Amino acid sequence: MGQVSEELTIDGTLTRWSTADRAGMPLLVLLHGYGADEHDLFGLTPYLPEGVAVASVAAPLSPPWPMPGRSWYAIEGLDGRSSDSVTAAAEAFLRWLDEAAADAPAVALLGFSQGAAVALQAMRLDPERVDTVVALSGYVASGELPNDEALTERKPHVFWGRGTNDQVIPEARVAHTAQWLPAHSELSGRVYTGLTHSISEDELGDVHAFLTKWLGRKAKS
Repeated sequence: MGQVSEELTIDGTLTRWSTADRAGMPLLVLLHGYGADEHDLFGLTPYLPEGVAVASVAAPLSPPWPMPGRSWYAIEGLDGRSSDSVTAAAEAFLRWLDEAAADAPAVALLGFSQGAAVALQAMRLDPERVDTVVALSGYVASGELPNDEALTERKPHVFWGRGTNDQVIPEARVAHTAQWLPAHSELSGRVYTGLTHSISEDELGDVHAFLTKWLGRKAKS
């Protein structure tokens, strides 16, 4: 896995930023889903709280042809969706974070689907660097990581949103996430009736409120 991780590189020149003047601003990083790209979630910027710099990152891989866009890890084959693959993607993301935003005073991640799995994995790998995570239509990768026990004490704030009609994320992964997150985080969650593998305006309202509370906590600390 270490070799795979070293070969996985995020192209920082593709990152979309909401502002060039972000010195001293809390950072919110957007991690898109499978087959999307850095432009996909950037459209959510008007729904996000003011006073935060937003970066939308392009995942490091290209899905198999003819699928468009990019991916964080493969979902096909024997190793598809493996925990090692999610970890390799999260490690690549954290390297990007160190290079692109080393001076950010606080970091939150918002991921959709694959991006949510990578965001949660990045929090598990480096809880000192990642303050909080918004995980939309995603899941926690299986297996244990060295910082998991510390997370049961640290309890970072996590928002997990998903829809009742989401047919993309396997039920076993949803069940694992529903068990794992309350034990390792201060969980805010909501299941949206009728929502498919997508994001709704109701969900965006909840995300705005969640991130506003995060900014309030950081301002007091």
